[in-house]
Amino acid sequence: QVQLVESGGGSVQAGGSLRLSCAVSGNTFVRCMGWFRQTPGKERESVAFVHGGNTHYADSVAGRFTVSKDIARNTVDLQMNSLKSEDTAIYYCVAGVWSCSYERDVQYWGQGTQVTVSS
Repeated sequence: QVQLVESGGGSVQAGGSLRLSCAVSGNTFVRCMGWFRQTPGKERESVAFVHGGNTHYADSVAGRFTVSKDIARNTVDLQMNSLKSEDTAIYYCVAGVWSCSYERDVQYWGQGTQVTVSS
């Protein structure tokens, strides 16, 4: 089992920055960790993830967001810069034993944290 606890959400004006952090604990090895987000009426979408030392980003956030793993702190973080109103969503930390590219691959979810970007 893996437990994921997010922190760092909040409200910010467009153009600003936020940093999300996800504390990871448990006794199951996972190869993939990252972040999904969901807005009302839409399906959850992958934002960014780290898999095998490589990082992957949705086209909508590439160049603005950075995902990273901190092995010493046992966290996976998402630095979000140049935020836009369309980034407003609930952000979920995720982990998958083999992958976390798609929702079907994810075995573990955090509780979610709200990010609101006002224009």
